[in-house]
Amino acid sequence: MKKVHSDIVQFRGTHYDFGFMQGELLKQSYILPNRRKQRSATSRQLMINEAEAQQMLTSFAPRVWDEINGLADSLGWKMHDAIREFGGYYMEYTRSGCSIFTQSNFMVRNYDSSPEGYEGRFALYQPTDGGYATIGPTMQITGRTDGLNEKGLVMGYNFINRRNSEDGFICNMIGRLVLENCATIDEAIELLKELPHRRSFSYVLLDRSGKSVVVEASPRSVVMREANVSTNHFELLTEENRYQTDDSKRREQTMQLQGQSLTDAYSAFRLLNDSDQGVFSTKYSTASGTLHTASYFPHSLEVGFAIGPDRLPLMLDFHQWLQGNRLYAKRINGKIDTKLPFVHMAEV
Repeated sequence: MKKVHSDIVQFRGTHYDFGFMQGELLKQSYILPNRRKQRSATSRQLMINEAEAQQMLTSFAPRVWDEINGLADSLGWKMHDAIREFGGYYMEYTRSGCSIFTQSNFMVRNYDSSPEGYEGRFALYQPTDGGYATIGPTMQITGRTDGLNEKGLVMGYNFINRRNSEDGFICNMIGRLVLENCATIDEAIELLKELPHRRSFSYVLLDRSGKSVVVEASPRSVVMREANVSTNHFELLTEENRYQTDDSKRREQTMQLQGQSLTDAYSAFRLLNDSDQGVFSTKYSTASGTLHTASYFPHSLEVGFAIGPDRLPLMLDFHQWLQGNRLYAKRINGKIDTKLPFVHMAEV
């Protein structure tokens, strides 16, 4: 078992200042040099049209654009490089797994992907220049893999397919935009219909109404269905599915069957996090192993978070943090059974 951690990042202020602060942190991190090596190894062009990306960011995410400017200034980078690294538009993204279970007052989510793409950052951000305060793990620094905002909106996404991609935002930036700009499920659905999508993903949403929906989004269509379980296949846009959906359907059926008898959030957390329940995945070599399990509570604004299997969640009180109280924890520690390197922990 390899010891793994996520660093907790806390900030209150403007988006530009948030970006600048993150740039200072990244100067001491392995993340950026390791990402450069990964790009060189794959020899893939990560962005085709910088002008289009800038236009999309300034149109749909002007405050995130300020954050990227802060990152660029702190790191001494040209904007071309900052957009490519942090813009979340028209970029390659490692495929992933993921399982999500909801009830009226909580969401529990397994984030399944490759350790080599997991940057180990968990951010609490309260902006002073517009947008809702958010809490959740980051991806590509500016994006979010899942999370909760101050209005009690919860979001998590599931990978579906990378075939037939088009120009658009990738999943983690879409997650960030939903959490920072939407107070309710209805607002989030409208935004998801408006945004251009790079890949096919399901976005699972829960708010204080107690309703849970799965938004099936591809570059060609966005539709919604009410559901409390989601894995890695569409139920409505079936033409967008991968050829192999057996494991996705198995995890879905496991959660549906066992979820019928669950009465509390901790039992749901155990269903997804325990290694012997059939939902937690150890397929790290195929970019679909479970890296973290998170639980989000829209009414109390609490978050539970664990890295690796068979662990108690570290409970974080976002409501108290919003009142001005600082979290004293600096890291979330865990263990994962893999030999693959984590991009934030050592030189790869």
